[in-house]
Amino acid sequence: MNHKTATFAAGCFWGVEANFNKLPGVIDTVVGYTGGEVENPTYRMVCSDKTGHAEAVRVIYDPDQIAYADLVRAFFDLHDPTTPNRQGPDVGSQYRSVIFYHDQAQRETAEQVKAELDASGKYRYPIVTQIIPADEFYKAEEYHQKYYAKDHFWRS
Repeated sequence: MNHKTATFAAGCFWGVEANFNKLPGVIDTVVGYTGGEVENPTYRMVCSDKTGHAEAVRVIYDPDQIAYADLVRAFFDLHDPTTPNRQGPDVGSQYRSVIFYHDQAQRETAEQVKAELDASGKYRYPIVTQIIPADEFYKAEEYHQKYYAKDHFWRS
């Protein structure tokens, strides 16, 4: 199998994960925390905005079915990449916009798509999305995984 990994942070990971799961070629997703200084952070720790981590989604995909560039474009469509440390009502660095690249090809693709979108006039303000190397990824607590697909969400 020819599966690859991509990692994105675009605000609260629940909605980001649900949207990536809808894309043909996405094999699986895992939500977690990355980009910070604390080992094995918990949700409560990350929400304190003191660990440096972002809520992120690790995407396992089949590059024969979906190109990395298409994942990056979907990422930009999922959130407002022009607001630093905020998505909607969620405020803090854990909600920042980040593409965590896993190799040089991903870095170049992410930078190219970001530049194209910035130049396109699609957004009123400049894109603030960071493009940085993938770091240690800590899987979030089980109740966060596939959160929107779980019955308890719709019953609350």
